[in-house]
Amino acid sequence: MARNSAEEAQAEAQEEYTKDGSMDLKGNPVLRSKSGGWTACSFIVAFEIFERMASYGISSNLVIFLTNKLHQDIITSANNVTNWVGTIWLTPIIGAYIADAHLGRYKTLIAASAVYLSVMIYKPIVLEQIQMNTFSQEFGCVCKGMCLLIVAVSVPSLKPTSCGQNHPDCNEKASPLQLGVFFSALYILAIGTGGTKPNIAIMGADQFDEFDPKERAQKLSYFNWWMFSIFFGTFFATTIVVYIQENVGWTLGYALPTMGLVIAVVIFLIGTPLYRHRPPSGSPFTKMAKVLVAAAIKWRSKVPYDPKELYELDSEEYASNRKYKINHTQTLRILDKAAVKTGPTSPWMLCPVTQVEETKQMLRMIPILIATFVPSIMVAQGNTLFVKQGTTLNRSIGPHFKIPPACLQAFITVSMLFSIVIYDRWLVPSLRKWTKNPRGITLLQRLGIGIVTHIIMMTIASLTEHYRLRAVKAHGLESGGEVPITIFILLPQFVLLGVSDALIDVARTEFFYDQAPETMKSLGTSYSYTSLGIGNFLSTFLLSTVSHITKKKGHKGWILSNLNQARLDYYYAFFTILNLLNFFVFLVLARLYVYKTENTEQKKDNVAVEKSTQFNEDGIEQDDAEKQD
Repeated sequence: MARNSAEEAQAEAQEEYTKDGSMDLKGNPVLRSKSGGWTACSFIVAFEIFERMASYGISSNLVIFLTNKLHQDIITSANNVTNWVGTIWLTPIIGAYIADAHLGRYKTLIAASAVYLSVMIYKPIVLEQIQMNTFSQEFGCVCKGMCLLIVAVSVPSLKPTSCGQNHPDCNEKASPLQLGVFFSALYILAIGTGGTKPNIAIMGADQFDEFDPKERAQKLSYFNWWMFSIFFGTFFATTIVVYIQENVGWTLGYALPTMGLVIAVVIFLIGTPLYRHRPPSGSPFTKMAKVLVAAAIKWRSKVPYDPKELYELDSEEYASNRKYKINHTQTLRILDKAAVKTGPTSPWMLCPVTQVEETKQMLRMIPILIATFVPSIMVAQGNTLFVKQGTTLNRSIGPHFKIPPACLQAFITVSMLFSIVIYDRWLVPSLRKWTKNPRGITLLQRLGIGIVTHIIMMTIASLTEHYRLRAVKAHGLESGGEVPITIFILLPQFVLLGVSDALIDVARTEFFYDQAPETMKSLGTSYSYTSLGIGNFLSTFLLSTVSHITKKKGHKGWILSNLNQARLDYYYAFFTILNLLNFFVFLVLARLYVYKTENTEQKKDNVAVEKSTQFNEDGIEQDDAEKQD
C-alpha cells in the first residue's frame, strides 16, 4: 500500500510538469502552474510592442527623410528603403539557425538585443572625424547618450545643406560620409533584428503546452493576439513618432524608438523566471543536407514497398532525448532513398525516417513561400509609394494642422486591429461550427482571401491615382504643387492594406510555424520573414525595371520624382494584374499542398514510452533494494 501511494504521488507530481519537452534555463523540467501560459507571454508581447514601435518608428517615415533631408530622388529613396527593409527580413534566417542549432531562442534573443543596442554610444568615434566646432551645446548633449542613427540625423555636418522645398534645385546631395554614417546605423539595426524577429514569436508559442487541453486551445489564438501587439506598437510609431519627426525634429523622433527598444529589452528580462525553453537540437541545414546528399548518392536504390523496412531509430531513443518520432508519408518519396538500408551507415549515407520527414516538411513549404512573394511586394509598395503619394495632396485639418503623410499608415494599423478582433472573436467561432476546423478555415484559405483583398486594393489604388491625375491636369499642376484633393482619398487603399495584412501576416506566420517540424520551428518561422525580405528586394527590382522600360523611346516614364507627371495609375494597374496571376498560381499550389500530419498523438506515445521506461527502471531498482533488504 505504501509503495502504491508513493507511485501515485510520483505520478501526480509528474502530471504537474509540462509534457512537451520544455524546460527552464538550467535544463530542468518546469511546472506548468509556475511557468508559461499567457502570464509569460505578456512579457514577450510587451517586448514585441516596444520593439515594433522602434523599428517602424524608423521605417515608416524613412522615405520622407531620404527625399527631404538627404535629397535623394523618389526612385533612389524608395529603393533604399525597400533594400534596407528587405535586409531586415532576411537576416532572421541567420538568427533562426543560431537559435535552433546552438544557443536556443532565449540566449539568441539576448545576444541579438545586445547587437541591436550596440549602436548606443557615449562618444562615437565618427564624431572625432568631423568638425566639432559646428556642434551646438544641444547636439553635444545628444551625442553623449544616443545611438549612431540619432547622431546621423542630429549633427549638422552629417546632413547636406538645404534650400528648402521651394528651391529643390539648389539642395546639396548627401556626401559619401553622410550616407555612410546613416546607412551604417540602419544596417547594424538590421543585424540585431535578425536574432529577435524569428525567435520572439516562436518563444511565445513555446509557452503553451500542447498536451494540456486548455493551453492547446489558447495556442490557436496566440498568433492573432501576437500580431495584435505588433500592430499596437506600429500604431504608436505611425502616429506619435511620425508626427514628432516631421513637426518637432528628427533627433527626438529617432530618440523615442531608441528608448522604446531599451524598454523592450528590460521588460523581456523581467519575465525570465517565467519562461519555458526548448533546447537547441542541432543545425537544421546540416540535417537537411544529409538527407539530400544521401538521397542523391543512392538515387538508383529502390524504395521498399513497406515503409517499416526503412531505417528508423527506436522510440525509446527519441523519448530519452526528448525528441519526437515522425511517421513515414508518401510525399516526396524520392527522399526516402536516404533511409534505404544499402550497407554504409554513415550519417551522410543513411538517415532515419524522422529526419527524412523533417526535410520533407521544410521542402513542401517552399512553393507556398514563393507564392507569398507578390503579397510581400504589395506591403513594400504601400509603405513607400502610398506614403509619397500623400505628399501631393491637401493634408490640412483645420487652419493650423497638417497631417504627415506617413500617419496614414496608422489606418493600416487600425484596420488590422479591428480585423484581427473581428476575425478571432466573431468569424472563427461562427466558421468553426460550419467547417469543424478549430481555426475556422485553413491557414491557406485565410492566406488566399488576403491575396484577393490585395487585388481589390490595387484596383482601387489605380482608380484613385487616375482621379488624382485628372485633377492635376484640370488645375494645371503638371510642374508640381499641391493637388486640391484631401489626402483622405487614399484612405480606402490604406484600410484594405491593413485588412489584407491581418489575413496574410497572421496566416503566413502561423502556417510556417505550424507546418515546420518541432526541431526546426525557428527556421520554419523565418520563412515568413524571408517572404517579406525577398518581397522588398523584388519591389526594388520592379520599381527600377518599370521606371527604366517606360522611359524608352522618349517617354517620360511611369515613375518620376514629380508624381504629378508620373503615371502611378498604370503602375498600380500592372500590380493588379500581377496579383491576379499570382492568385491563380497560389490556388494550384494550395490545392496540391499536403498538410503535416498532426503529431500530438505521436508525442503522447513518446511521452508514454519515456514514462514507461522510467517506471520500469524505478521498479527494477526498487526490487533490487527490496532484495538487499
